[in-house]
Amino acid sequence: MSIQKKRALLSVFDKSGIAEFAGNLEKLGYEIVSTGGTLSYLRKEGINAVNISDITGFKECLDGRVKTLHPVVHAGILAMRANKEHMEQIEALGIAPIDVVAINLYPFKATISKENVELQEAIENIDIGGPTMLRAAAKNFQDVYVICDPQDYSTVIDELKAGSQSLGTKFNLMYKVYQHTAYYDTLIATYLRSKLNIEFPEQITFAYDKAQDMRYGENPHQSAAFYKEAFIVPGSLAAAEQLQGKELSYNNINDANGALDLLREFKEPCCVAVKHANPCGVGTATDIFDAYIKAHDCDPVSIFGGIVALNRSVDLKLAKKLAEIFLEIVIAPDFTQEALAYYAEKKKNVRLMKLPTVLAPLKPGTRDMKKVLGGLLIQDIDATLYDEADLKVVTKKQPTKEQLEALKFAFKVVKHTKSNAITVCDAEKTLGLGMGQPNRIDSARQALTRAGEGAKGAALASDAFFPFPDCVEEAAKFGISAIIQPGGSLKDQESIDKADELGIAMVFCGQRHFKH
Repeated sequence: MSIQKKRALLSVFDKSGIAEFAGNLEKLGYEIVSTGGTLSYLRKEGINAVNISDITGFKECLDGRVKTLHPVVHAGILAMRANKEHMEQIEALGIAPIDVVAINLYPFKATISKENVELQEAIENIDIGGPTMLRAAAKNFQDVYVICDPQDYSTVIDELKAGSQSLGTKFNLMYKVYQHTAYYDTLIATYLRSKLNIEFPEQITFAYDKAQDMRYGENPHQSAAFYKEAFIVPGSLAAAEQLQGKELSYNNINDANGALDLLREFKEPCCVAVKHANPCGVGTATDIFDAYIKAHDCDPVSIFGGIVALNRSVDLKLAKKLAEIFLEIVIAPDFTQEALAYYAEKKKNVRLMKLPTVLAPLKPGTRDMKKVLGGLLIQDIDATLYDEADLKVVTKKQPTKEQLEALKFAFKVVKHTKSNAITVCDAEKTLGLGMGQPNRIDSARQALTRAGEGAKGAALASDAFFPFPDCVEEAAKFGISAIIQPGGSLKDQESIDKADELGIAMVFCGQRHFKH
């Protein structure tokens, strides 16, 4: 057998473009070698493809598990053409070099995405021969065109036709292979980790797909891109469909994510307005229009240029009201045709996002991650509010039923407000929000000042305990009637005593919600 024979090995699950690619290779004098379903497909398409078993002299076995794991295949791929000893060895062994390798892999991701997939089915869809051939061909990139993405078929054919094989192209194809196999193995490892309930492994990798490049990041001088998890979380922004408007920016995505996190706390009709990753207004009502009005009126200044997330559909009446101010994004489970037509005519740049499963509960084990320079912080997502059984009235004054409802509303909002956080609310809307201050009393003053007269009789929530009674004193100045906080300070009793002195009901819930 002459080692000068040009040979291409094609074995793909995704057969898009493969027949045309094989036909072009044949015209260029390549012998086409193939396997299984690809072989049958190519022959049906008129390609004179050779069975891999005819090349190896070894019939595939173990239900197809072993067919390409053979020295004839891997020596043909890995022999370095510029290495005289390599070429003499494969000549002596009667092995022809393989110059083009096109492989894509068993659909492991699609398999484990199915409901109630059995472990054995998932295992059978772990590709072995494919990744092995891809990695071998990529290692010998200077001599072998290796293709794992059908989009690259035309580039390879163009270069082969021109007789000018580019080392740059081959190096890029090499990179794509190792990126692809790393992604593939990450999917497998993630799946198996979930089966074993391993929370924090000694090493960890993640699989993400690029959703879009961005004009810039937080600021114009920063480049950025948005990646979606390989398995999209229902109810997350990654699952949303953009119906109109400009592309989402880095800040849009970050802010919208915060809006959805807070919106998920409510089942009744609710509107959440967010600006710079903090809520600036939250309202609930019996209908979504009134919920928006309440959210807007909490802080009609800050909502300008913000993001509005709703858990009910947007009709024409609400669309017209929303359009009265500038909003970056409106997220809702749906929009009526009349609402969409109105936006298309009047506010075509507003980003409308359709997210039908806004209220989907987070799956157990959902992780929250934060990148720091040189490392990664991973934790369970903050998916609970507090256990009702842990609520403890610590003051002489007992909260009324209405006050307890207002306290719960306020605590839902404070959970999603940057620490140190204080919220002033009634049972259906925010009245004043204070966030992100290095000390709690400044956050309290901020929230109470914004609430103004609305604070009289309202509820106040703190995301963490009071280290001093000063927040209670400040709350009393504005007429706050009830306070909820986690408790746990060494000086809790001082705050309790001050609340008793000032006639404020105080409830400890036992659960802190720092958000940094």
